[in-house]
Amino acid sequence: MISNGERGAGILCHISSLHGKYGIGTLGKEAYEFADFLKSAHVKYWQILPLTQTGYGDSPYQSVCCNSGNPYFIDLEALMEEGLLDEDEVKSCEAPSGDVDYGALYEQRYNVLKIAYARFNVKDEQFVQFVESGEFEDYALFMSLKSRYSGSFDTFPESYKYCDNLALKEFKNTVYKSDYLYWLFIQYIFKKQWKKLKEYVNSLGIKIIGDLPLYVAYDSSDVWARPELFMLDRELKPTKVAGVPPDYFSKTGQLWGNPLYNWDVMAEDNYEWWIDRIKKAMELYDVIRIDHFRGFDRYYAIPAEDETAEGGEWLDGPKARLFFEVKKRLGEVPIIAEDLGIMDGGVERLRAATGFPGMKVVLFAFDGKSSNPYLPHNMNKNSVAYTGTHDNATSLGLLNRMTDAQFKVFKKRLRAELEKEAVVHPFVTREEAARALVVCTLASPANLVIIPVQDLIGLGDEARMNIPSTPSGNWQFRLTELPSRFNAAVMRKIVEEYNR
Repeated sequence: MISNGERGAGILCHISSLHGKYGIGTLGKEAYEFADFLKSAHVKYWQILPLTQTGYGDSPYQSVCCNSGNPYFIDLEALMEEGLLDEDEVKSCEAPSGDVDYGALYEQRYNVLKIAYARFNVKDEQFVQFVESGEFEDYALFMSLKSRYSGSFDTFPESYKYCDNLALKEFKNTVYKSDYLYWLFIQYIFKKQWKKLKEYVNSLGIKIIGDLPLYVAYDSSDVWARPELFMLDRELKPTKVAGVPPDYFSKTGQLWGNPLYNWDVMAEDNYEWWIDRIKKAMELYDVIRIDHFRGFDRYYAIPAEDETAEGGEWLDGPKARLFFEVKKRLGEVPIIAEDLGIMDGGVERLRAATGFPGMKVVLFAFDGKSSNPYLPHNMNKNSVAYTGTHDNATSLGLLNRMTDAQFKVFKKRLRAELEKEAVVHPFVTREEAARALVVCTLASPANLVIIPVQDLIGLGDEARMNIPSTPSGNWQFRLTELPSRFNAAVMRKIVEEYNR
């Protein structure tokens, strides 16, 4: 359980979305300022998206390594304080405020980090211990190979593609200092800076909710190093890939393209790969939100050659067996089950067996049906309620796209729900209605409520984080400044009023 029945509230804001002058949010002073803002707003949770190093497409849900940290988040000013960068080098990374430009970051940030690495003492005792731990051995080799050969791993020279031990040992010796230790330096610095930030956040009485994607990217060290765990052919090409059937978000479904797990093979060692992954996630976060939780009950398998998700089929996942093993090996792990989309009895039974709270999105609630499970008065306590998630429009964005007639109907439904929740919060305009949605969500019975920072400060479609099934233009939203004291005061008042 995440709260033992205690009511709480939090804010969703990914690290990349923090304000600052280096083109993307970092683990630097702005992250500490945001934590102070959360403290002043009296919230108990800070939810973020996956911290992982992004690959092609810039999605944190498609990483080169599922346990990695994003190099773009490294605080350059801290490296300057350590003497690894000078003032001009840090200044060269400054960028205009506004949306993240991943192309510019890719061209520049790795070069600056290489300068820092060149000045770093690789014989530092703590770094040597980090290297010898082997935690990022596969990642460092994989990234070194990509640096030399580019492309995805299935285009590597055959001995490297199939992880021939002797060939990889020789390659590692060849690039040991130029590439291999550089990538380990990246992860070492990230983990050190993240640990410091997390300790500060926790010292304020705030817990961090981190996101664990169900699937990993095909072109990743995870698949490259352990291909037997995935549905691949002899050429290491996926035979079936992940996605979801047609739904609210897309008429042709969502074709994610991630390779699917070979659950039979994973079961042979009692899901050791998953146990290790969750254990590492618990080192980073206080609570884990597992994305696409329904895939553990049954998952949607799409033929790899298909161009849409319409021709997939449902196959059985490991169900509760995996989580019984997690509990046996790791104890009670605080997990939130992302159970949105097409749910059925199997998923509900799995969630009941684990006891994990599910998610409720209030933006889905107002279809006119009194039985809608996302209406606050229909929520059970063992839930985590959101106005919306990173995949939704912002509340104001959704309301702004309504016609006057649609908005009139929406206002009537929202007012009826506020009345059922005994909430007095008059509104007329779309901006006021968006704020009323926040209040309605925080007044709900759900033990935990998470409000996206965009909804807290009243932003529209320009601040949307992701549009599912669109290949570009996502994950770019950034705050231009720290949310105001007024924003903190408003949140604090609602939190106190509804005992969160």
